[in-house]
Amino acid sequence: MEQSYKQLIEYAKIHLISLEQDSAELQKTMSEIEDWDSDEYRFHEIEDISLNGQMIATAHLLSVANDILGV
Repeated sequence: MEQSYKQLIEYAKIHLISLEQDSAELQKTMSEIEDWDSDEYRFHEIEDISLNGQMIATAHLLSVANDILGV
């Protein structure tokens, strides 16, 4: 069972890296939009907020898992 926990933690770490990469790419896209009042920018802004929330939640769950398992 402990191996399953370790696999889940490794998956979460990889997922966090993926979210960070997505966020970096989104930041690049957003920086190229000149009209901050456009629907396109607002759409990406909402996506950015969502990605940040996912990163915060994933990092928190990793922290709790590491504390519980003493990793």
